[in-house]
Amino acid sequence: MLIFIISSFFVAFFIAMLFKFLKAEGDLTLLSKKHVKREEIEDKVVWITGASRGIGEILAKQLASLGAKLIISARNEAELHRVKSQLSGKHAPEEVMILPLDLSQGEEYLAVAVQKAESLFEGAGVDYMIHNAAYERPKSMALDVTEESLKATFDVNVLGPISLTRLLATHMLKRGRGRFIVMSSAAGKTPAPGQAVYSASKFAVNGYFHTLRSELCQKGIKVTIVCPGPVNTSTSENKGHRLSAERCAELTIIAASHGLKEAWISDQPVLAVMYLVQYMPTIGYWLMDKIGEKRVAVAAQKGNTYSLSLLWGKKAK
Repeated sequence: MLIFIISSFFVAFFIAMLFKFLKAEGDLTLLSKKHVKREEIEDKVVWITGASRGIGEILAKQLASLGAKLIISARNEAELHRVKSQLSGKHAPEEVMILPLDLSQGEEYLAVAVQKAESLFEGAGVDYMIHNAAYERPKSMALDVTEESLKATFDVNVLGPISLTRLLATHMLKRGRGRFIVMSSAAGKTPAPGQAVYSASKFAVNGYFHTLRSELCQKGIKVTIVCPGPVNTSTSENKGHRLSAERCAELTIIAASHGLKEAWISDQPVLAVMYLVQYMPTIGYWLMDKIGEKRVAVAAQKGNTYSLSLLWGKKAK
C-alpha cells in the first residue's frame, strides 16, 4: 500500500511538472523567481545598447519604472530621443542620458564612449551594462553567407561587446562591483538553420562572458547571459506564436536581479529543443538535422520557421 501511495505521488508530480513545462515561458530555475528584486535595480546606473527599439526599448521602459538611472545607446540618435520622451512620465528626464553608439567603430571610438558613460550621473559609474544591440541578416544557407555579412555580424555581436566590456570592466574592478547582462539567443545554445553566422556569434559571446565571469566573479564582477527564443518585437516577422517583448524584458530583469548566471526565455517548441540539445544532445541534434534545410526554405517563403509541421515535411503557413 505504501509503495502504491509513493508511486502515485511521483506520477502525479511528474504529470504536474510536465504540464508546467509545456506552458513554460522560460527555464524552470528562472520561473521559480517570481518577482524582480527592486532593491537590486533602484538607483543603479544601467547602460543599455540597442535601446532605440525592440527588447532594448522595452527594457529601458521597465528599468525606468523600477527606479534605475539609464544610459541609452544606439546608432539612431533620433530614435533614442523618442524613447527618452516616452520615459519622462515614469522617471525624471535628467536621469535618462542619451549616448549614441556604433559598436562596429573599433576600440578607440568605444574607449571615448566608456569614458563618457562613466562621467555621467556625477561620475557614479556604470553598475549594469546590458549588451542588447545585435545584427542579424535574413535567413540563408550557411554556405551562402557573404564575407561582408560575416564581418558585420561579428563586429556588432561579438567584437563590439567584448571591446566595450574590456574597457568598462577596468572601471568596475576599481569599484569592486559591476554586472554585465548579455542578450544572447536560443541560437547561441542550439543549431539555428538559416542563421549560421548569427548563431556562431551568439555561441562566441556565450563562451567569452561565461569565461569572464569565472575569472572575475571573486572580484565583484557578475554576468547574466539571457538566451531568448522567438520574441514579438516591432522588427520581427511575427509568423507563428512568439513571446511578447514585454514578457521577455520582464524575465530578463528578474534573472539579472536574482543573480542568475544564465536564463532561457522562450515558449514551446523552442524551449523543449534547448533542453534536448543541452541534456540529450544526440536526440536534439537529430531533430535539428531533420528540419534544417526545410526551415531555410520556409524562411524564404516568409513562413513560420518555428512550426512543428517542419518535422513532418509539411509547409509551415
